[in-house]
Amino acid sequence: MKRWIMVLVGCMAIGMAATPCFARIQPQNTSGSFFFGGYTFDSDEELKDAYVMGIRLGYDFTQLLGIEGTFDYAPTKSKGDDTDANVYGYRLDGLLHIMPDGKFVPFIAAGVGGRALQYQEQGHDRNHFLANYGIGAKYFLTDNFVIRADVRHLILFNETLNNFEYTLGIGFNGGAKKPAPKIIMDSDNDGVPDDQDLCPGTPYGVAVDSNGCPLDSDKDGVPDYLDKCPDNPAGVKVDKDGCPLDSDKDGIPDYLDKCPDTPRGVQVDENGCPPPAPVIIPEAPTAIEKAIVEKGRATLNVEFKFNKADIQAKSHEELERFAAVMQKYPDLKVTIEGHTDNVGGAKYNEKLSQKRAESVKKYLVDRFGIAASRLTAKGYGLTKPIADNKTAAGRQKNRRVEAVTEYEFTK
Repeated sequence: MKRWIMVLVGCMAIGMAATPCFARIQPQNTSGSFFFGGYTFDSDEELKDAYVMGIRLGYDFTQLLGIEGTFDYAPTKSKGDDTDANVYGYRLDGLLHIMPDGKFVPFIAAGVGGRALQYQEQGHDRNHFLANYGIGAKYFLTDNFVIRADVRHLILFNETLNNFEYTLGIGFNGGAKKPAPKIIMDSDNDGVPDDQDLCPGTPYGVAVDSNGCPLDSDKDGVPDYLDKCPDNPAGVKVDKDGCPLDSDKDGIPDYLDKCPDTPRGVQVDENGCPPPAPVIIPEAPTAIEKAIVEKGRATLNVEFKFNKADIQAKSHEELERFAAVMQKYPDLKVTIEGHTDNVGGAKYNEKLSQKRAESVKKYLVDRFGIAASRLTAKGYGLTKPIADNKTAAGRQKNRRVEAVTEYEFTK
């Protein structure tokens, strides 16, 4: 008996490791099986343990509950004189299926029936009413063919005998009405059903990915069917049409534009920069030129808005005069110094003055083509006042930009 129990446990372990599929047990299933196994008699019966064989026919009312009839036969001998005997059993059992939705379906069984014991030589029968209970498992090889294992405790009344039966069998399963196929809608007709479609409103005819979303080849967030610029480099910011942003509208996208703040309408080169503006060098020295030549330092009349570093239009003429000096003296190298008044903290003013000095340098390079190597930007913040910060007029003088050179001019 132990050997057969181990076989049953092994079958269950294999079944639990199997991949589940759709429900194998269905309402209105009919089943039939042939089985073979062992039969152990109560010691009071004085009968030798024997093999047993038989058939089962069943019907499933629901996935969980079923009923089946069993007929089995076991040839045996008496222990005392080896008299041949035949045992015939018949039972009606109820089955409670566990996990009916997979290939492996364990179950609990219980029922009632009878047993007839016939001694061939003595010519008399012994009949018993019985009840039984036990466990089992079905493993579906296909939707219709099944391997089955059972262990039953048989309780025979009249004499209160305890017998055991343990069997393996193979059978069929079928007859249930197949469920109607589930109709899955594809509302936008893109080939991806609605229950899997992450973009259910895709226009008809648009190519989609496995999630039902329109293709976006350049991954810019604008689907191909709307993208007027479908080959953007990765990471480039785009507009609603999928084209790279061009903030200054000069025809050069921002990610390629080295001069992104070009005024509207100005012609630019392939880098998005306007060509250097021609500088007319006046015949008579200007005040800026005189200061540079005579003192090596000139204060530039460049004003900025509060907390800003952008060059204002009213400063363009002053910077053009300074650019003329730079072009007149091609060996001249200049440090653009930024200075502030004492309003605000020292670190804040140092950063602001640095930004303003760099803004002047950039303007001279971009607008007039002055070589960047000839210009150095340096912010001094509030450290070098030239007037009293206690008065508005003094603070105004301290908010300045100066051009400083160590170039020695030939007198």
